[in-house]
Amino acid sequence: MNDIIYIMGVSGSGKTTIGKLLSLKTGIPFFDGDDFHSAGNKAKMRSGKPLNDTDRKHWLEELNSLAIEHSMLKGAIIACSALKEKYRTILTKNIDQPKWIFLQGTYEVIHERMKEREHFMPARLLRSQFNDLEIPQFAFSIDIKNKAGEIIEMIMQHFYKRGIKIE
Repeated sequence: MNDIIYIMGVSGSGKTTIGKLLSLKTGIPFFDGDDFHSAGNKAKMRSGKPLNDTDRKHWLEELNSLAIEHSMLKGAIIACSALKEKYRTILTKNIDQPKWIFLQGTYEVIHERMKEREHFMPARLLRSQFNDLEIPQFAFSIDIKNKAGEIIEMIMQHFYKRGIKIE
């Protein structure tokens, strides 16, 4: 089995940026969970309505299937909000020791970032993400005030110190 690394956090926390950079550093394929949302989910978010547990269920199961498939190949880095513990349970079903990275930031910092980007998730839905967020107790948490390159180095050092080779 190869490593499955989930990069989680609210929308706008930098999951895609960090996931792509970590993939370049390690050679582990990167998948953006946003690419797996149904057209209906994207339309709902665009209209300003937050997703509920029912909306997310199939999406989370699809990401779990992706993780299972890639655990048999070269592993995977998957960016996914994974806001609630029950979502993380779905994402890790039948996955051996997944690694979790939590990109953590304040509402104010992330809201400013979101106002500067094009995305189907409008900045006005950010509060709903913070309301749903259950801080993971088992993830490696990183403050997003750090620069992207520093975050990658912190992740690599974190895994190295625990004897986990991901390159």
